[in-house]
Amino acid sequence: MPFTAVLRSEWTKLRTLRSLTGSLVAVLVLTIGVGCAVSAGYDGSDPHFDPVFNAYYGLNLGQFGALVCGALTVAGEWSSGSIRVSLAAVPRRGLLYAGKLLTVGGLTLVIGLLAGGATVAAGQALLGDAGVPLDAPGVLRSAVGCGVYCGLLGVFSAGVAALLRSPVGTLSLLVPLFLTLGPLFGSLEATKSVGQFLPDRAGQQILHLVPVGALGPWIGLAVLAGWAALAAAAGLAALLRRDA
Repeated sequence: MPFTAVLRSEWTKLRTLRSLTGSLVAVLVLTIGVGCAVSAGYDGSDPHFDPVFNAYYGLNLGQFGALVCGALTVAGEWSSGSIRVSLAAVPRRGLLYAGKLLTVGGLTLVIGLLAGGATVAAGQALLGDAGVPLDAPGVLRSAVGCGVYCGLLGVFSAGVAALLRSPVGTLSLLVPLFLTLGPLFGSLEATKSVGQFLPDRAGQQILHLVPVGALGPWIGLAVLAGWAALAAAAGLAALLRRDA
């Protein structure tokens, strides 16, 4: 089967499953909605206020939609048993896996770009005088970075899902990592040097108007890309070595 046919097949699966489309909608709704609410409620009391990063507050919740999408797209087929049908149609496992990664990564990238552009534009409008012009240095970079960040999260989650073969197991690992460990390690003085290399802490450097810490915006995104590549490689190794 040609790769284009694999991509069409994966696209059909994703757009016809409510759980997958719902997870992508959640990225938009949570990122934009919560971000707008936070921007509208800012009281101007923080001297170190970053108007751009503040607008992305909702991404702390919206990012879980990208993680769920990656986990369900890959591991969902093992939990339902449909992976046997997929492998019968596409015996070349690497080709099937590449189709899944490209579909998940591409869709979460597009959704992330939409969320990033809408969030930063609405956030600066709601902040009024506390906001910055959309053509200010770093604003466009953050919007594009939001899309790349979400795309890499989708690939990262899909790789972990291929390794664990369980949506519950995948999310049980990733949700605490992004919900607890990242913020905790990033806030404690003793662990900041290590915490900045965790996937979320590194990747979100791109969202800051002026990045904080040792990692710059693009280096931080490169660190997240390294995590995604490592997870994808581990997932491929597991897929090639294990029985369905």
